[in-house]
Amino acid sequence: MPLITLLLIGITTTFAKDVSVTLEIPSMNCVTCPITVKKALERLEGIKQAKVTFENKLAVVTFDDETTNTDSLTEATKNAGFPSVVKS
Repeated sequence: MPLITLLLIGITTTFAKDVSVTLEIPSMNCVTCPITVKKALERLEGIKQAKVTFENKLAVVTFDDETTNTDSLTEATKNAGFPSVVKS
C-alpha cells in the first residue's frame, strides 16, 4: 500500500471514539424491563455495550460516537416503551 493510503486510513480511524453515557429510565417497573431496554439499545449500530439495571433504573451504554449519539439512544428506549434521559 502506498504511504499516503496508510496515512489516510490512520486519520479516518483516529476521530471515532467510544463514549459512555448513563441513561435514567424511571419507567422500568419490573425485573424483565431491562431485557427489553437492552435489546432496543443493542439494535442500534455502533453500540459496544449496554448494561441495564432494574434496581437503580439506569442504563450505562458505550457506543461509537461516529455511528450513533445520545439522541438515538433515548429514541430507542422511548420506542421500546421506556422513555429515558441522559443522566447529568
